[in-house]
Amino acid sequence: QVQLVESGGGLVQTGGSLRLSCAVSGRTFSNSAIGWFRQAPGKEREFVAAVRWGGGYTSYTDSVKGRFTISRDNTKNTVYLQMNSLKPEDTAVYYCAASPFTTTVAVSTTYHDWGQGTQVTVSS
Repeated sequence: QVQLVESGGGLVQTGGSLRLSCAVSGRTFSNSAIGWFRQAPGKEREFVAAVRWGGGYTSYTDSVKGRFTISRDNTKNTVYLQMNSLKPEDTAVYYCAASPFTTTVAVSTTYHDWGQGTQVTVSS
């Protein structure tokens, strides 16, 4: 089992930046994936980005490519989501999650463990 704790959410204006952190503990392997998902009010949870715990692989949804960057620091057991050029449509609760695989990282059911979420609000 993997425990995940998100932090770094907040209120920011359009065009601003935020960095989310996901502290990871428990059983992780080099081929594990840590993903970020988000859920806006009245909408389904959607994939944002994922990274392979052992490195060498990242994936992004099209709407955040060029604006968001996912990275990991294994020495700190933390995964980051750097979000730049934020838009009002990025407003959501952001969750990090852990999967034992790096296949189908965009599918939420691939992930076995989830954090509690952190709110990101982008004002227009």
